[in-house]
Amino acid sequence: MILIKRLHIFLLKSFLPLFAMTFFIVLFIVLMQFLWRYIDDLVGKGLELGVLAELFFYASVSMVPTALPLAILLASLMTFGNLGEKFELTAMKAAGVSLLRTMSPLIVFISFVAVGAFFFQNNVLPKAQVKMWTLLFSVKQKSPELEIPEGVFYDRIPGFNLFIKDKDHNTGILHDVMIYDISKGYDKGTILLADSARLAFAGSGAYLYLHLWQGEQFDNLSDQQAPGQNAPFRRETFDDKQILIPFDNGFNRLDEQSMRKQYVGKNIAELQHTIDSVRHRVDSVGNVNSVFLLTRDYGGVRRGVSSKSKKPLPYRAVAMPGSVPHIDSLMSAAPRGKQEMILGQALRKAELNKADAQFKIEMMKEDMSTIRRHQIELMKKFTLSVACLLFFFIGAPLGAIIRKGGLGTPLVISVLIFIVYYIIDNSGYKLARDGKWPVWEGMWISTFILTPLGIYVTWKAMNDSAVFNPDAWRLLFNRITGRQLTRRIDFKEVIINDIDLSEALRLVKELADEAEGFSLRYGGRPQLFFSYWLRGMDTTAVSRIGGELDKAADYLSDSRDKAVVNKLLDLPVVRAQWVYRPATRMWQSVAAMMLFPLSIPVWIIGIIRQKRLLASMKLTQSTCKSLAYLLEKDEANAALG
Repeated sequence: MILIKRLHIFLLKSFLPLFAMTFFIVLFIVLMQFLWRYIDDLVGKGLELGVLAELFFYASVSMVPTALPLAILLASLMTFGNLGEKFELTAMKAAGVSLLRTMSPLIVFISFVAVGAFFFQNNVLPKAQVKMWTLLFSVKQKSPELEIPEGVFYDRIPGFNLFIKDKDHNTGILHDVMIYDISKGYDKGTILLADSARLAFAGSGAYLYLHLWQGEQFDNLSDQQAPGQNAPFRRETFDDKQILIPFDNGFNRLDEQSMRKQYVGKNIAELQHTIDSVRHRVDSVGNVNSVFLLTRDYGGVRRGVSSKSKKPLPYRAVAMPGSVPHIDSLMSAAPRGKQEMILGQALRKAELNKADAQFKIEMMKEDMSTIRRHQIELMKKFTLSVACLLFFFIGAPLGAIIRKGGLGTPLVISVLIFIVYYIIDNSGYKLARDGKWPVWEGMWISTFILTPLGIYVTWKAMNDSAVFNPDAWRLLFNRITGRQLTRRIDFKEVIINDIDLSEALRLVKELADEAEGFSLRYGGRPQLFFSYWLRGMDTTAVSRIGGELDKAADYLSDSRDKAVVNKLLDLPVVRAQWVYRPATRMWQSVAAMMLFPLSIPVWIIGIIRQKRLLASMKLTQSTCKSLAYLLEKDEANAALG
């Protein structure tokens, strides 16, 4: 019991520092992403350091749902990777402590983190997001610091464009100034030209004070334009002129109340209340529209609604007093002017009904979008907690499997897994937001996809499976690509079972005969197109020869003759591949030959592999003959004593 308690403390001490470190590193990275996204709205505004610190603090709190799962994944990978690299996991297993039991204290800790993440999402995050977005919108509306460049037009003052040729940085005097005043519209613009000017703030930063010397002013008097005449201009020459331009240089915070009404500022109860209210309105409007459409007249045919059940009744013909059975007869009997009047009224009424229907459709779409947005935010309250548990059950077993600590391999694997998770999660979010998928499906699709991965790696780690064994992956890659394998045999210093030279000689000769018979069967060359698709090569024979090669090499590796063991290295490794005979049925062969252009690449790859196989068969013959010579020599020496 004391051992387990110490083990729990040891694991927590190993995990918690790494978790804290990775969490703040990841949080810093996502905060930098936020900064680069809104850098244009922050630079040049002259904001106080306290305002920026407050904005970054609330942004950091809002980024916790993004940083927390990645930090858990990376920390669990590093923790169990370090334990595996230092053989501490091996020692625990040797002491009878299973991997799941080793993970148990961290499972409890991550469960508490997941519960805390839920309450954070529900209670803390809405308030932080309200303050962050309110502050960010306030910063966006703040006027920029006035720093007019030389030689270009400056348009950061609302309603004005300023151009200065150069300025004296010591005195602040501007030279060759041109000002376009378009605050009243382009058709009522004013142009001011001055040899020199000075800028200053007035009214506690509420106005921009311009003092101009030696210039001219041109006013567009389009409001005094007579019909059919050109617009007059007024020219004014001045030696000294003063202008006040409204320019709010202060920082004004917006009211947070409007942002609290948005979905980002609501908890679960408020979100559910909004969803129920909007859905009730949508249902009510839909019922009203349905009743309206079902009770319309359609050329003497009307559909009513039952007063008791409120269900639509079947269509029935309504006979109007003095009506003519057909509308065509009525129209043909009426004068032409009346016909045009009736058609015009009908067209206007149809257009009015169409516009009304389109307006109601847009309103319904807006309400449905509001419902989806609130449902998405409601689902996010739970997805973070599940993601924390999911990433732990992916990271911890993977760390135990790869047995690599530090920031190298764990960081690469964590980033790759998180990128896959983020792409799937973001795609599902957009599909749910646009209404193409149900909200629950879009928000949980990433969890549904990665949960089998977590179960798989946990099961593999508990069973000590070498899922990331490089030799196993290299062998699989070689089998898929058809890469030639080399045989590895080491000379044994101590041999327990001596080989029977006559038995070894028999194995070698039979193997040489098998390889020679295979080469003669196929003429010692790759097959032509039709032969390749109709017959191919016998993969059963290839597998048999490959097995006999392995058997002979394994048996002869116990030889005391170094020349025999060294010669075994020349024996090729033969494996059956699907490209030797891709079509195993007649319909597959016919289909491949009918798709002539498409099947050519497969045939080219196949004949290349067949050429390598036949070369291996020739190498097997020559090597077996050399082995037979060496074995006969050893047998003769043994007979001589």
